Amino acid sequence: MSRVYGGLMVRVDRKIVLGHGGIGFGLPVVLVFLAWLPGCGGSAATSAATAVPPPIQDYMPDAPPERGDWLRLRLPAEMPHLNPLTSSDAYADEILAWIFDPLLDRDPQTLEMRPWLASSWDYSEDHLQYVFHLRPGVVFSDGHPLTAEDVKFTFDMIRSPLVDAPQLRNYFVDITSVDVLDEHTVRFTCDKPYYRHLIMIGGMYIIPKHIYGEGDFNRHPANRAPVGSGPYRLERWKTGQELVLVRNDRWWGAELTRNRPYFDRIIYTILTEDNSAFLLLARGDLDTMALRPDIWERRAATPRFTSRFNRFAYDRPAYTYIGWNLRDPRFADRRVRRALAMLMDRDAIRDGIYKGLATIVTSGFMPGTPEFNPNVKPVPYDPEGARKLLAEAGWRDSNGDGLLDRDGVSLKFEVATTNQNPLAEQILTLYKEALAREGIELVIRPMEWASLLDRVDKREFEAVLMGWQMPPDPDPYQVWHSSQADAGSNYVGFVNEEADRLIVEARACFDRNERIRMYHRFQELLDEEQPYLFLIAPKALLAVDRRIYGIRTYPFGMDRREWFVPRQLQRFSAAAP
Repeated sequence: MSRVYGGLMVRVDRKIVLGHGGIGFGLPVVLVFLAWLPGCGGSAATSAATAVPPPIQDYMPDAPPERGDWLRLRLPAEMPHLNPLTSSDAYADEILAWIFDPLLDRDPQTLEMRPWLASSWDYSEDHLQYVFHLRPGVVFSDGHPLTAEDVKFTFDMIRSPLVDAPQLRNYFVDITSVDVLDEHTVRFTCDKPYYRHLIMIGGMYIIPKHIYGEGDFNRHPANRAPVGSGPYRLERWKTGQELVLVRNDRWWGAELTRNRPYFDRIIYTILTEDNSAFLLLARGDLDTMALRPDIWERRAATPRFTSRFNRFAYDRPAYTYIGWNLRDPRFADRRVRRALAMLMDRDAIRDGIYKGLATIVTSGFMPGTPEFNPNVKPVPYDPEGARKLLAEAGWRDSNGDGLLDRDGVSLKFEVATTNQNPLAEQILTLYKEALAREGIELVIRPMEWASLLDRVDKREFEAVLMGWQMPPDPDPYQVWHSSQADAGSNYVGFVNEEADRLIVEARACFDRNERIRMYHRFQELLDEEQPYLFLIAPKALLAVDRRIYGIRTYPFGMDRREWFVPRQLQRFSAAAP
């Protein structure tokens, strides 16, 4: 499933569970713009055979973890609502991960699944039945018990065509029944094996039937005041200003996790403008912030700043792209799409805009993992080659107005993006200039985040600059299968018979090496077809107040549940402001 983050779009695979602080389960998530991503994302659990590197860096001074203090964070864009099933942006996912619990958690280092709401689970040898045994005594934040009925209700809602959750539903289409065996035991029966059934079922946030079971689910009042079983509850949401989470004193997991997470309150201040946010960070009104490369290189590198903040730069599983609406006749010819890719100077983006703190990507598979195909190379910046391809496709300046045209239509199009991040505008301005030299007009269309998501979901765009998060256990179905083109995350309308076959076969394949072979071929198809202009995977650039300890980076992000402030460094009491 997918989710969204700040300026480019990054959609989440389904709970990329930025959640409990870091590693998630497995949907792609939409990212607004990757410069804002805090790097606590994740995605799907990986197989036991996955080789996991040690943490890249950490900040773990010799101090025992303690409860107390507040964690003050920036929210670069405001989500439309907070519903674990229908929300599809990364910002919502981050908030929801503090409020709701899944059946299973993911170990951030090994990426293996481990007990959470479910204390244990079993599955059949044919991978068609999964039984989860819930912990007794778990309650939602309103005190109502969490039972197997709530688990069944959650999945009934996901599978309901009346619920606006197509990005989730595709992961559960093979589940034929969800049966309550007793108050704390629930069984899932599937008609087809899927190598990520355990990850996807285990990763879903469980919602209370007694809250969400009445009224219009898609427009439920709880979408503004969610009720979950997680370690925090939403105390207030001031539109355009802040969201405040307070510790859920009824949370079942405090003893299991040795009082994690440690903060009494988590305060998200909604700040859409980077420079204003950095000023608040520098004067001590924020505790952490994801930084733009230019800010990282200059303003965050001064002795005064580094004396108060630790800085972390590390690879993260997310990438940016320009998606072409393939329903548009201008983009229907793959020669045109490749030519447009050949006019994007990605080296200049990486080195100039991102100060070298990024990697050029060729697909949605994370570089360095076995699923990534290293033989697929980035499309080179080649204006001369682009001219030849465009001419072959019939695009010429036939009327002398300086623009290429074909059949009376000029090669002019707009790229929609967020209006809340200058990096998006910088990338598109560079691209606009390169296209103009070849007789192509690009119109930059900045939009509010919610409006951009709405436009993309309705397929009312020509091209869009967005981003996706990459899960550890990739499944391209949500973003690339043709069944998701009309109501799913295949916004661009990519339809390819061989790609569909590979995607479906890989889902039922439990031999990882064979899946890797299929995914490598799938990436070759993406390279041939160019439905996206794949751009870069920026590094996560994070500044964190030095009073915060327990910071550690893992292969797929950070786990904020581990963060704490030693007693002698704490600034705020548990009392409300």
